[in-house]
Amino acid sequence: MKLFIAGATGRVGEELIKNLVENGHYVYAGARHDETIEAKEAVKPVHLDLHGSIAEIADTLADAEAVYFVAGSRGKDLLQTDLYGAVKLMQAAEQKGIKRYIHLSSLFALQPEKWSSTLTDYNISKFFSDRWLIDKTNLDYTILQPGSLMETPGSGKITTDITGKSENSIENVAAVLAEMLEQDNTIKKVVLMGDGEIPIEEAIKNI
Repeated sequence: MKLFIAGATGRVGEELIKNLVENGHYVYAGARHDETIEAKEAVKPVHLDLHGSIAEIADTLADAEAVYFVAGSRGKDLLQTDLYGAVKLMQAAEQKGIKRYIHLSSLFALQPEKWSSTLTDYNISKFFSDRWLIDKTNLDYTILQPGSLMETPGSGKITTDITGKSENSIENVAAVLAEMLEQDNTIKKVVLMGDGEIPIEEAIKNI
């Protein structure tokens, strides 16, 4: 399958691309600094500016069959990138007739009563981008909501039974995102995750 990744140079994006290529997919690796991405047989760097128009973003999607949004500004450009950029990518996917859309969000993004006071603006941007995807599109979406991202080795094991804060290996998050593409039971689902004891494939099948 041909896939488009928004946020290909980010920590999650780089790991996700490795997983997708290992699974036999072809990746359009979209990023503002696409010149830093190494072109490979199954990876084509693509310049993506989430400040651009919907039409401009749609052009970058080429003949992709599914879209991932894993971009993030790390708090520096929340409205334009994390919120409006995400919405424009959704609209661009619909304009191109792409149905499958996998969206990286944040833990409890749709439950404001559980937000951390230190990440309020970030959570607001994720709340509204998640709600737009659910309420305003006809995409076959999956929303993944992990807790804190950690640069630790991936265990390959997670839990989706989350009631409080969770820590997540970036490698585990990327592996879950890749597995979600393979499992149709994740369509129209919001999935919370944390590192745990259940093998990823099994955990995703049981959603």
